[in-house]
Amino acid sequence: MHRRGWDQLAKWRDFRMGEGGDLWHRAIIDPTLLEVVGPVRGLSVLDLACGNGYLTRRWAREGAMRSVGVEHSRPTLALARRRERANPTGAEFLDRDARKLSGFASGTFDLVVSNMALQDIRNARGAVREVARILRPDGRFVFSLSHPCFDLDDRSGWVVERVREPDGHWHDVVWRKVRAYRDERSVDVSWDISDRETGWTTGYHRTLTTYSRWLREAGLAITRLEEPSPLPEAIRGTPQGSYMLEVPLHLVVEARFLPSGAPRRGDRALTRPGSRSSAGNRPKESPRSGSGDRRRRSGSVRRGSTTGL
Repeated sequence: MHRRGWDQLAKWRDFRMGEGGDLWHRAIIDPTLLEVVGPVRGLSVLDLACGNGYLTRRWAREGAMRSVGVEHSRPTLALARRRERANPTGAEFLDRDARKLSGFASGTFDLVVSNMALQDIRNARGAVREVARILRPDGRFVFSLSHPCFDLDDRSGWVVERVREPDGHWHDVVWRKVRAYRDERSVDVSWDISDRETGWTTGYHRTLTTYSRWLREAGLAITRLEEPSPLPEAIRGTPQGSYMLEVPLHLVVEARFLPSGAPRRGDRALTRPGSRSSAGNRPKESPRSGSGDRRRRSGSVRRGSTTGL
């Protein structure tokens, strides 16, 4: 059985994430993300593409002056609101498109966080522009995403070789193979719902250059960049956990406004607001990447695959 799109995966994702995140978030991504975010007491926080809102509610409990989760999948949003009704924290959940955060005045938030979402937003450039609009002058944008250098949909994977040492002992050597890094494109992404069900969504591979350019166009500069390492739980919970001690598959980025506090007007991309990026920077539409089996063989942890290699 196949399911298509985020709406169709809402209940499954909510079950997996719960109130603390699934294994990949709980023991790989979120510890670094939360460390970069830091204390939120007294801050106005926006959780962009919040999913079931477990982080939105966490920040409300931790004393955020305002903690707002925005989500454009209505079934997902309904599940976030149901969790909030069951255990009220003061978090708000709103239906908003990340590319157009209507209803929020400019300079509304101290902090905007996006956890593993930008690579799934078609117009992520527009989302970054909107984030910059709603941030206060001293605000921060913190986001995580699949590492563009090492986790490229079906164009990257683990290679594990058995190597014999001179003393006769054998050990595993892990390699991460990558191809076509500069080829920005959209790709069908599979999710292992069960042994008999596969879910499909659309993701977008972009280079580090593209993400940094979009931030610069919006007047933001990268002030911190971290590559999360797996905690012991992840090392025990999946064969890939130990591999990520050597090669990271995620990034956490913090960005702030440039000293000028405004976009650089010299950037050609800003000469016509809303204009398209150059052809070389637009993800190209592509045919499906292949079957779920092919996806699982890639060994990516971006989607929380329940299989090993």
